[in-house]
Amino acid sequence: MPHTQNVPLPTPRGAARREPPTSPRWTVDAIAALYELPFPTLVHRAHTTHREHFDPSAIQLSSLLSIKTGGCPEDCGYCSQSAHHDSGLAAQPLMPLEDVLAAARAAQAAGAHRFCMGAAWRSPKPRQVAAVARMVAEVKALGLETCVTLGMLDDAHARELADAGLDYYNHNLDTSPEFYGKVITTRTYQDRLDTLQRVREAGIKVCCGGIIGMGEDRRVRAGLIAQLANLDPYPESVPINNLMQVAGTPLYGAEALDPFEFVRTIAVARITMPRAMVRLSAGREHMDDATQALCFLAGANSIFYGEVLLTTANPRVDADRRLLARLGMHTGDGVCMA
Repeated sequence: MPHTQNVPLPTPRGAARREPPTSPRWTVDAIAALYELPFPTLVHRAHTTHREHFDPSAIQLSSLLSIKTGGCPEDCGYCSQSAHHDSGLAAQPLMPLEDVLAAARAAQAAGAHRFCMGAAWRSPKPRQVAAVARMVAEVKALGLETCVTLGMLDDAHARELADAGLDYYNHNLDTSPEFYGKVITTRTYQDRLDTLQRVREAGIKVCCGGIIGMGEDRRVRAGLIAQLANLDPYPESVPINNLMQVAGTPLYGAEALDPFEFVRTIAVARITMPRAMVRLSAGREHMDDATQALCFLAGANSIFYGEVLLTTANPRVDADRRLLARLGMHTGDGVCMA
């Protein structure tokens, strides 16, 4: 079974773009075979891999704030913020800097290590990038790691954010290339890959994952993980989202995903991307404590922390603290040990 041990450093700023690897480190067939392992075998392998690189009792806490909500021109079938869907969510302007900083201070006081800011744009305008860059610099000055998700970026946008000190850029692939057109039609898969490359070239770390439970089969989930694991290098942060169904969106009413299948996906992500932070993201609100504990056992070592994720609910802070205490786990900064 192929296994990546050494993760290449990001391409220096201004360097030529690299060609994709001639052969994948992980094939879709190999990842599909992982999914088919008996559940105890798969989780044991994932946990063993996790212990080789991280403290298995440590969980990184990240907080997510929607700094510009609604009115997005994209037609992502899962998203309440799309202007194409009647979810009842009104478009709002970019939040003032002072409000963003107040939210960042509150997240830091509650124990968050990373502060993530999301804006519902297809691609930001120069003045919008400048405003977000200032937010990044001010939040970073508080001592928090910073992450933003603003849609597609050009080279100049990526460099400006890097100059402001941005640590991570989030830009999810969402699903496999084959299934992608069933979910989104206004942006191509290559558009997403191009933005990830620009972020890398600017020297910013990549946060990139996907959503499961959108009606896809296991082969599609394997295809998503293959895309992520074969990025060069693979993302430092990998959020795995369980579809949060929102009335008025095309995916509302999709069949609920088997919780064990979600745990399997966490385990497969950990095995194929051993040094990444694997984050439980959207969907935790509907997971019981036992499912979350299995996800931690399978290699998840980061959660979104706070009571709202952009526009959907998230477990209460005190509930998260109680769960981690019951499991004998502690919060950490997410530094890979090996």
